[in-house]
Amino acid sequence: MIKCNITACGTISRDASMRTTKEDKTFLTFPLRIVIQGKDGRNETVEISVSKEGAQKKVSSYRNGLRVEVAGTLFLKRRGEKLYFNLFADRIATAKDIADSIKGELSFRGKVGKNIEERKDKKDKSYTMFSAFSTEKVDENFEYQWVRFFCFDRQREEWLQPGVKVEAKGELTVSAHNGKPDISCRVEELTQYVPESDNSNQ
Repeated sequence: MIKCNITACGTISRDASMRTTKEDKTFLTFPLRIVIQGKDGRNETVEISVSKEGAQKKVSSYRNGLRVEVAGTLFLKRRGEKLYFNLFADRIATAKDIADSIKGELSFRGKVGKNIEERKDKKDKSYTMFSAFSTEKVDENFEYQWVRFFCFDRQREEWLQPGVKVEAKGELTVSAHNGKPDISCRVEELTQYVPESDNSNQ
């Protein structure tokens, strides 16, 4: 499970349109393009699919080329090599002079990968870095989305080991690596996740 509460600023890349859900609810939708910084210094563009329930009267307001700031809940969906960003908006406002950005908090549940590193920053302060993946079943297969976590100002917990399930919350960062979106999180809360079914077996 990966869910983010974010505010994103970018440029609408196609006129908004109205669509209808299976439950006959209408929603406004448009793609939002955001330029992000790559780790190699080159800029890359991320496209977020924005949707907002109702808003029939406002559909004509959101035109291709308009800069907007959107606040809401972001879900990440991995399909093979492609990572999709789906943002369910609570608020959409024009944003003429604000730079492109994706800011907010990431909530994560998943399993820790093999490598857990204890490093030191430029000020000689210790921190822990590890990657973990969230799994989603799609038809008969599974999709895996990795997130890199940085734990500052805290001792590494003894239970933090490869293969352990965790729940984490913290500051979201979306950057680019080798031309693809790269997701990382500066951890504010980290706990071991024990599913209820596991509890009953103990």
